[in-house]
Amino acid sequence: MKNIGKEVLFLEANKNIPRNGEGTFARLSDGRIIFAYTEYYGVDWADDAIAHICASFSSDEGETWSHPMVIVEKDPDAENIMSPSLFNIADGRLGMTYLRKFELPDGALTCMPMFISSCDNGKTWSAPVCCIERTGYYCPQNDCVTVTKEGRIILPFSSHRLYRRRGGTPGADEPRTPEIFIVVSDDNGNSFKHISTVKSPFDDVVGFAEPGVYVHEDGVYWMYCRTAYGFQYFSVSADEGKTWTTPMPQFCFTSPDAPMKVKKVGKYTVSVFNPIGYYCTRNAFEVWKSPKRTPLVCAVCRDDGRSFFPTPRAMANGALLDFEKNTYLLESDKGESYCYPAVIETKDGFLVSYYHSNGTGICLNSTKIQKVYFDELE
Repeated sequence: MKNIGKEVLFLEANKNIPRNGEGTFARLSDGRIIFAYTEYYGVDWADDAIAHICASFSSDEGETWSHPMVIVEKDPDAENIMSPSLFNIADGRLGMTYLRKFELPDGALTCMPMFISSCDNGKTWSAPVCCIERTGYYCPQNDCVTVTKEGRIILPFSSHRLYRRRGGTPGADEPRTPEIFIVVSDDNGNSFKHISTVKSPFDDVVGFAEPGVYVHEDGVYWMYCRTAYGFQYFSVSADEGKTWTTPMPQFCFTSPDAPMKVKKVGKYTVSVFNPIGYYCTRNAFEVWKSPKRTPLVCAVCRDDGRSFFPTPRAMANGALLDFEKNTYLLESDKGESYCYPAVIETKDGFLVSYYHSNGTGICLNSTKIQKVYFDELE
């Protein structure tokens, strides 16, 4: 498998910044690229530790980057804000969703998706608006928002039980098995509505998590999600997300319990994920005893993602071998871990950001950006 890409930015964690988090990209109206990410600036790197959102900017298609700066600070009542997703709104504004954590009076921790927008390329932002009415613990992945050619904003996320740091009993309306919510805005972010739920076929506490939605050129929605079942699972909607097919494993995408990213870049559709082949027989685990997320690969197709769904006939004729021929290594060091990718197109290729364990046993550590050139895929 061929290695591709070159490092263009590495945001290293240190004693003052214990975690540089999941990131997201957008193209600004002046042509620059913004990269926003979560910066943990306290003494802990846990998901509920204090954090805000920082950004760096590039004026040369990702080759060099400005010094990071804080662009969104958490409010006083929040535990933190994290996991941003940038996107271009149809009316010309820059949009962002992120997660806001806060504690309820009974000690339960919530995690709510928020929306803000900017009219000045991220210098200032509107007041945050919650994207769903019901209080809960919701987990979109970073860089997860899709905007259709008609301007619809699609925000998929998983719904979980509230996080109870001091014990307590889950409420009757809290799902035992995590499930996927599809939330959309058809008015440029002025309002959001929950249009459908995709449930796991398994009655367990694993379920589905951190989904993404890719919209094919013919308007069909492809939803993929993280599982602990050895594969990314997928479901398809032919009616703009109102109903979905029964979720099934996507056999091309073997995967540990880690999210995948699928984006259109130029004539290509790319998928960035962790295959399981390198470590399925190795006793290699993160500090929380989950399998290492390594290596990190990029699968490429030229038919709007259709090759990622081989037919039974194609499977019988070596479709997975063809898939491997069009899959490239972004990271191959099996001693490291990589996760939570984000992708954006540049004039000459695309950028990929992700967590890098940076020699530690913690994959949620530092953040790296690689630039891949289209010439490397020919």
